[in-house]
Amino acid sequence: MSGESHPLFVLASRSPQRRRILELLGVPFVVERTEVGEEQRGEPRAVAIANACRKARAVRADLPVLGADTVVALDGAVLGEPNDAGEARSFLARLAGRTHTVTSAICLRTPDGEERIAERSARVAFRKLGARDIDWYVASGEWRGRAGGYAIQLRGMALVERVEGDPTAVVGLPVAALLELWPGLVHCEPLAPLQGHGHG
Repeated sequence: MSGESHPLFVLASRSPQRRRILELLGVPFVVERTEVGEEQRGEPRAVAIANACRKARAVRADLPVLGADTVVALDGAVLGEPNDAGEARSFLARLAGRTHTVTSAICLRTPDGEERIAERSARVAFRKLGARDIDWYVASGEWRGRAGGYAIQLRGMALVERVEGDPTAVVGLPVAALLELWPGLVHCEPLAPLQGHGHG
């Protein structure tokens, strides 16, 4: 649990960066790791939403459950988590010198099964990268478990030229979207009844 207060929700995620964002916001929560099969093909926004909802549905709790997913897409094709160093190198070579889209979706599931969904996207421009740059990053191992094979908040920042849009969407948890679904969260207020947000 984050903090000593009674947790407000369950984070259904293995992602340390999502936990860190929530800790920085100062909200109390508990983590339950989920192992669900994730979609890797399809329209990127739809893929992100479907995966976020799968994660939220995988946890049964008396508290709201937050599922999240991040999708990196280039030319409309989803670049998932690389299976090995060779695939990570291939992803980075494809992204080098180009602009791609990162979409993070969240699904906030209430104990009675209501789902509130939101997403945010950003465009990320990579620098032109040489083989030496790519080898340096792949050797760091940071690509493991990262959509598109990089982490912008860590060494991966050296790969990026600019970001257009919500930077927290690139990290993996769009804060503005979360507060759209749960406006009182940063004030540690319980989730209020649905008032025209999200989808059921």
